[in-house]
Amino acid sequence: MKGKTRTGETAWRGFEDLEAWKLARELMLECHRLADGLPAKQRYDLSPQLHRSSKSVMSNMAEGYGRYHYLDSLRFYYIARGSLHETINHVIMANDMANDMANDLNTIDDEQSRAVQSLARKAERTLNGYIGYVRRLQTGSSVFGDQFIPTPDAQPEPLKEG
Repeated sequence: MKGKTRTGETAWRGFEDLEAWKLARELMLECHRLADGLPAKQRYDLSPQLHRSSKSVMSNMAEGYGRYHYLDSLRFYYIARGSLHETINHVIMANDMANDMANDLNTIDDEQSRAVQSLARKAERTLNGYIGYVRRLQTGSSVFGDQFIPTPDAQPEPLKEG
């Protein structure tokens, strides 16, 4: 959350203050509302995917924010952006499925779908702006250089010959 520095300036203190994360949170809430309106037949198939992909956007932004080196952070922001596109895809599928059902089951309308997609695109533009900012800032490069430093669990296994 926001705090004050010694000089009285506003300082960023956490991922919760990122505009991109706030929009992703709003998107997640809207996706949950949309998923709750799915016909019962689709609720067990598409609803969990909508829930997970929209939560993944927020989670990856938070994890990227917690990384020290900018290249490590960017890796998670790119994953968040991919999850945004996955979420948009699920929203489109939900709308298509609702339109294919009988009118009495059609609980997701085109307007609701467009509104959620518009929010997702706004979140994407904001995330892209933040990615550009992080890239320009290059936090951690003075200590570790400009090489990506993989964590031990991210290193691939060596190929075995034979």
